[in-house]
Formats: sequence, structure tokens, C-alpha cells
Amino acid sequence: MNMIDNALGVHAQALGVRSQRMEVLARNIANGDTPNFKARDVDFKTVLSSAQESALQTTNRQHINRADPDTPDGMLYRIPFDVAFDGNTVEMNVEQAKFGEAAADYQATLNILENRISGIRHALRGD
Repeated sequence: MNMIDNALGVHAQALGVRSQRMEVLARNIANGDTPNFKARDVDFKTVLSSAQESALQTTNRQHINRADPDTPDGMLYRIPFDVAFDGNTVEMNVEQAKFGEAAADYQATLNILENRISGIRHALRGD
């Protein structure tokens, strides 16, 4: 299994984090009219760095930015431009733009994984 993990690299873990972020953004959009709902987002760098913390070897602790110890899961509350009267912090245009960006990132990571798997398949077949 370690050989497959090495072949796919960080992209397999990144796909899971990107999927998690899309779920959080979809939840924000779905709760756009819920009173006192607080919009959240996933800090991709924090989650991925904490997932790979054991795999990273550095000579100095300052070489790689470590995850924020206060938010090990990477979940952050979004700071809105304007808060609604009912306390809801979801701004639909911001959430939709972030979701579109996340979907494009997800697709790019999926394409990278597809190319890597295709390369492995070709190597195994001897093409």
C-alpha cells in the first residue's frame, strides 16, 4: 500500500480535503436563510499539513508552516462583509464563488490522480 501512496503522492489526501471543503460550502449555501447560522470554511493548507505532519521531514521547525493548534481540523468561521439582521453570516454570492473555485480545484486534483493512475496502469501492462 505504501508504494501506491508514494505513486499518488499528496493528491489522494488533497482530494479528500477538497471534498470536505465542498461539503462545508454546500452546507453554508443550504443554510443561507437559517437564523444565526455561522458560515464556515476549511483551511486547505492547515488540514493537509496536519494530515501529512508525520510524513514531512525538516531540518528546522520553521521551514514549513505548521497547522494552527487552535484549529487542528482546519474549520474556521468566515468573517462576513455584512451580517444579516437575523445573525446569519452566509453571503450567498461569496459562498457560490468559493464553491465554484472549490469545484475547479477538486476537478484539477481528480485529473492529476487520473493521470497518475493511468501511468501506473500503462507501466503494469508494459505499454
